[in-house]
Amino acid sequence: MALFDEEKQNKQLDDLHKQEEEELVATLAESKYNLPYIDLYRLGIDNEALRAISEQDARALNVAPFKLFGKNIFIALHSPSDDLIKKLKEDLERKSLVPTFYMASTASIGKVWDRYKEISMAESSQVGGIDISGEILRATTKKIEKIQDIQKMVTEALEGNKIHKISRLLEIVLAGAIAIKASDIHIEPEKDRGRLRLRLDGVLQDINFFDLSVYHLLNSRIKLLSGMKLTSTIAQDGRFNIEEGEDEINIRTSLIPGAYGESIVMRILDPKSIQVKIEELGIEPHLFSIIEEEISKPNGMILVTGPTGSGKTTTLYAFLRKIYSPEIKMVTIEDPIEYHLPGITQTQTNDERGYTFAEGLRSALRQDPDVVMVGEIRDKETAETAVQSALTGHIVFSTLHTNNAAGVIPRLIDLGVNPKILVSALSLSIAQRLVRKLCQVCKKEKEIPPEEMKTLKAIIDGMVAEGKKISDYNINPEAMKIFSAVGCDKCNMTGYKGRLGIFEAIKTTAEIEKIMPENPSEREIKKVASGQGILSMRQDGLIKMLEGITSFEEVMSVVDLNEE
Repeated sequence: MALFDEEKQNKQLDDLHKQEEEELVATLAESKYNLPYIDLYRLGIDNEALRAISEQDARALNVAPFKLFGKNIFIALHSPSDDLIKKLKEDLERKSLVPTFYMASTASIGKVWDRYKEISMAESSQVGGIDISGEILRATTKKIEKIQDIQKMVTEALEGNKIHKISRLLEIVLAGAIAIKASDIHIEPEKDRGRLRLRLDGVLQDINFFDLSVYHLLNSRIKLLSGMKLTSTIAQDGRFNIEEGEDEINIRTSLIPGAYGESIVMRILDPKSIQVKIEELGIEPHLFSIIEEEISKPNGMILVTGPTGSGKTTTLYAFLRKIYSPEIKMVTIEDPIEYHLPGITQTQTNDERGYTFAEGLRSALRQDPDVVMVGEIRDKETAETAVQSALTGHIVFSTLHTNNAAGVIPRLIDLGVNPKILVSALSLSIAQRLVRKLCQVCKKEKEIPPEEMKTLKAIIDGMVAEGKKISDYNINPEAMKIFSAVGCDKCNMTGYKGRLGIFEAIKTTAEIEKIMPENPSEREIKKVASGQGILSMRQDGLIKMLEGITSFEEVMSVVDLNEE
């Protein structure tokens, strides 16, 4: 005879009702209210967030604050309405807080309310759950000088207190990346482990491996911080900020699905890293004087080319800062705005709303600007508008995807720009690449292998054939020295510390103007431009090698040294 267990049956019914409610709320959140859904049973609740809204107010409004990060507060709502959201925004803005709203079930909201009795409003809670503060990041940053320090602290965190483990791990990763000036954090799931890497001077370095359970917890925390949908596994983008003294470091997060889970990349946009003066970019003196002259003119177009990650934005920002004056109006159209520049009007494209580079440029021209920076020229409309702007009394800075400076003119003609008009608009085409600088503490001179010597001499012969005085660049073909990377504590055992650019440029001279209407090839443009006395990227790389700034291998990795 079957026994009827009423208690067990009731529990199963409760669980079923809870599950149904969670599924209903998840559906309504997306389809009706356009808010992300959250299940708070799976997350730690942040005591500091509870202090931002009293228990009385939370229950009266049927809301649950569950996380506080810097000035950002995350709030779950059960019954969203415009009036409720408006009221919460106004109340929290008075406390200098920026709210992000999620939709949650009554069970989730109730879980948060239960936490109120655990805290005293007079106490200050320690970091736990998913609370990460700027102060703690700063304190952690002071303890980190090199990659080995991050590796050691990550290992200690993984072995530490389980309640705070993930928060502490995320603090160390963020603080470590900022301390050693890494540009990106990569967290990737593999078949049976998670992998953590940092991109330092353009090269990824392994930091640690950990259990997939740790990866899944990190994934949830990062999604939450970045304002992403927790339950979604499609590609997502988000962002959050960290206050670093008076500066605000912006973290841009990207998730894409992979075979074993989502690959997470966090790009660190530190305002200090972009504040490179034009004098510090690595531009050789002759080209520097040409650029200085061209960017100071009242009109014309200057284009910087190179692959993604070659420092084009840094170069354009350096140009803007060099010519900045309260007497002139500067407007930028960017996708996205990576760094904020004081005194300059910066706008961000939004393709969904029709605010493209071309539309942004047209709008910017109605602002009576003297200088306009367009993030990238990628279509006919933007190209033609930029050229017209340069002809009507504006300085236009922009970027273009070509391999070298000679590729700029054919690319613009391919985009549909009239070459006869281009003649008067284009002032200067610059191409650049980034190379790592040798660590000055541990680099060592090396014997030049015959193949490398042959390459170096071929480049020097080319310079002589173009009429360049190699003595101007302190080159003695009979006593050349080059250096190799070694690795020490000062450079994280990589042999390199920091990066700088290698450049080439073509000025639109009378000779270039003459061949432009004929739709010339890159080879024809290079031939005509060789008499301008400007170094090619190969030649610039060679000089930086012989000066001991970088290595043969670094220059070879970004430029074909054997090219004609």
